[in-house]
Order: sequence, then C-alpha cells, then structure tokens
Amino acid sequence: MANEPGPVRQRAPGSGRDLSYPPLPEPLVIPVYDNHTHLEIADGEQALSVAEQLDRASSVGVRGVIQVGGDLETSRWSAEMAAREPRMLAAVAIHPNEAPVYEAAGTLDDAIAEIAELATRPRVVAVGETGLDFFRTGPEGHAGQFRSFEAHIEIAKQNGLALQIHDRDAHAAVIETLLRVGAPEHTVFHCFSGDAEMARLCADNGWYLSFAGTVTFKNAHNLREALAAVPRALLLVETDAPFLTPAPFRGRPNAPYLLPNTLRAMADHLETDVTMLAAQISSNTELVYGRWDAEPVTAPDTLPGSETRPFGGLA
Repeated sequence: MANEPGPVRQRAPGSGRDLSYPPLPEPLVIPVYDNHTHLEIADGEQALSVAEQLDRASSVGVRGVIQVGGDLETSRWSAEMAAREPRMLAAVAIHPNEAPVYEAAGTLDDAIAEIAELATRPRVVAVGETGLDFFRTGPEGHAGQFRSFEAHIEIAKQNGLALQIHDRDAHAAVIETLLRVGAPEHTVFHCFSGDAEMARLCADNGWYLSFAGTVTFKNAHNLREALAAVPRALLLVETDAPFLTPAPFRGRPNAPYLLPNTLRAMADHLETDVTMLAAQISSNTELVYGRWDAEPVTAPDTLPGSETRPFGGLA
C-alpha cells in the first residue's frame, strides 16, 4: 500500500522472549476472519507492515480482520486504516483500563464524544474494546470504567453496531451491566475468559463468544469446557495479536496469519471437521459485522500518530 503509515505503538520486548515470528500454518480450505486484532502495535524482531500482515493472513485463509482501538489515538488509526484497506474493518473505543486515565484528566466526556463520532465512519463496524477490567484497575477506577462502558453500549445501540467486550476479573459486573442497560443486538465477548456456566448464560442471551489463542494453552481447561458449551452459531475466533499467541508458539509474536492454529485446536476439541467449523464461524462473523468486500473509502495518505513508542498492551 502506497504511503502506508507505520504502527503507532511498539510492544515492550519482555525479558527473554523469543521475538521471531512463527512459521506459516497450513492454509485453511474455507477462509475465516480474525474477530479482534491490534495491527497498530509493532512486535517481533522485524515489525511487519499492515500490508505484510494481511498478505500473510490471506495466504493461509484469513480473509479479513477487525482492527480494534483502545484509546483515541488507536481508534483514529483503526478507523482511517480500515477506510484504506479492503481486508480490514474497524472497532473504536476507550479501553476500560484507559477510561479512568481520561476521567482523572477531566477528558473522559470529550473522549467518549469523539468515539461516538468515529463510530459513524465508513467501515467502522463495532464499538470496542470496552467493558470492565478489575485486574489492572483498582476500585478507585471502577466508577470511570462503568460510566465509560455504559456510554459505549449506548453508542453501539444508537449506530446499530456490534459491541466488543473486554472482561477481565469482572464477569458478574459485566453481565449485570448488560442486563440492566440492555445489550446491543450483536454483543461479543472478546477473548472469552469465563467458564462453561458463564458461556451458557451468554448463549441464553444470544451473546457471541470469541476464542483466542488462550483456548490452546495447556492449563485452559475452563476455556475448552466453555467452548464445548456454546452453540456453534455463537462462536467467533480471534488472535488479539500481537498478544496470546497460540500453542506451541506461546510467547512469540502473534499475528492474524496464526489464526488457523487456534481454529484447528478448537475443531480438535469439538471433535469436528475444521472446514465445517471454519464455514460456521465465517458465517457468524459476517452476520455480526457485515461483509468486508465493499470498496474502501478515500482517506488521507498520512495518518496521525505514525511515531512509535514503548507499549505494554491493552489485551
């Protein structure tokens, strides 16, 4: 892509982590979509451009990605990159760990207002990632998280967009909020982290569960039990790249092209054919977000925030 902007964040290297990209997996027969990825974050020994990332993904049967923002800078980048790239659609939001930061600065209302405007842009198909995170944010930040989450739910409903939820150590509070204020028609638990009981509750409400590389981890028995408990019409798959690289490459840089590894592990656990599962998940994804094949719109050659800086991640 001509004049393609670079990533706006650089993932911190981490002590002793293997920074080489894993090999390409065997291509899928039926293409799928990456429900949640962060291509604005550079990672690895040699950071790949967006075009290189998507070319690799296309070569193994990953047809398109949802590029997800977590603050104003990355949400702007996501919306504007999706406007240029036909294999990308965008989600925009203030991440729950970022909401208290904006609130402390007195700018949360302005940030939410800008997310509401970005949500009206062409090829923005979801509000996310939003939700609650009681792991990284202490009780002093919970009020800001709740206020932001409820505002994002309203933005999604007003625009007829899907909602992508980040839920970490906050299962009961997330579900209570959705039931109290009313969830959007298409509500997705990104990187689902609950158990089978929670999965069944989500399914009863028609909420989608998106599984990431964590479902392949040896100790993730709860996730595999949850996977088996969900109707296949409510399943999605994601990378959350550059985080949560699936086994056997855990810890190395993740990328959309590694999605087939997670999908094959899911199919193995469900004792089903990977081609049938891919067809079902591809159909589910298009039902939630629409199709990727519309022409991208004209966008500026230069996007904001092309510089890089150390970044721990919002996964």
